[in-house]
Order: sequence, then C-alpha cells, then structure tokens
Amino acid sequence: MLSWYVAMRILEIKNIIRKDVPIYYRRLFSGVLVLQLIDKTAESRIDFTVETKPTGINEIIVNNIEPVDYPLVPLTKEIKKHISFLDENGGLPA
Repeated sequence: MLSWYVAMRILEIKNIIRKDVPIYYRRLFSGVLVLQLIDKTAESRIDFTVETKPTGINEIIVNNIEPVDYPLVPLTKEIKKHISFLDENGGLPA
C-alpha cells in the first residue's frame, strides 16, 4: 500500500517572480507550483516569503497556495524544503 506522504513530489516552482518590497531583509515571490501526485500532475499558484532573521537564518513562509488535493501540512513542509534548496543554490530571482 502506498502511503500518502510518498504519493506526492514537487517537480518545480516555475515562473517565479520577485515582488518589490521596501524591507531589505524580506523577499516576496510568486510562482506556479508543479506537483506530481499519484496519478496526475497538478499546478497551483503560490506566494511565499524568504525572510532573513537577525541571526542570519532564513525563514520561509508560504503565504498563499491555491487548493490542491493533498494534505496541507505535509505539502507546506515539502514546499519549504524545496524553496530553501532553491534559495541556497541560486534558483530564486535576485
């Protein structure tokens, strides 16, 4: 039996656009999240923020995501991991 947490994979976040924000330590982005679910591919609009804390650690906040047929808590956790990877490897717009 296939568990629900194995049944979803983030393929990419495409069309990422950085929004102008006057606060230098906060970066806002929007894009399209592409997911591979068990038997289909799904796309969903997403807005997220990467905020640098005074300690130098980046906090990722998923501000808005269009509904997807998948549990929200594990999905959000995986999205944050994916965004963190993109940020560390230069995958987000400057």
